[in-house]
Amino acid sequence: DGAAAAAAHAVTADLETFDGGLAAVEAAVAAAGRIDVVVNNVGGTIWAKPYEHYSPEEIEKEVRRSLFPTLWMCRAALPHLIGQGSGTIVNVSSVATRGVNRVPYAAAKGGVRAITTALALEAAPHGVRVVATAPGGTDAPPRAVQRGPLPATEQERQWYQQIVDQTVGSSLLKRHGTLAEQAAALCFLASDEASYITGTVLPVAGGDLG
Repeated sequence: DGAAAAAAHAVTADLETFDGGLAAVEAAVAAAGRIDVVVNNVGGTIWAKPYEHYSPEEIEKEVRRSLFPTLWMCRAALPHLIGQGSGTIVNVSSVATRGVNRVPYAAAKGGVRAITTALALEAAPHGVRVVATAPGGTDAPPRAVQRGPLPATEQERQWYQQIVDQTVGSSLLKRHGTLAEQAAALCFLASDEASYITGTVLPVAGGDLG
């Protein structure tokens, strides 16, 4: 029934590690018996500043945050999808691969694009699709847990504003997207209506191709 179809099971796991990804996948299989869709939507810029101001430690943290969860979850889920001969992985990249003041994040999301296009080649003979969206700036409510420190100084606020201005300026529609607009693209790519689409990264950014 509708209530059963909407049931959700929460799992806490450190997706920056393979063990965490494996735990999440195994919990899903235990709860549902199989995996039809994996949406890798973990990541997010921690700091906003020109690259020369990042410390080596910050660069590594950005990459661990925004690349490794997708890398590990694909590796953890793939054997199940291959075993059943079907399934779809939908990754979330970003048009920030061509954006200001977040080079380490851009590098990580560029890696997500590469995972998508390369893994699609390997997965296709097994009946598994691998696709991605590349969101642009998106309006969202305040986060319960911040992804990183809020801009504290006037300089940090200026650097963050440069991201906002560039994101809106790069959009042909000159606005941020909505959560519903991002979710619609994810749902389409995950659905049977996209059954002839794989290895594709779909920009959802008002015309900004990244």
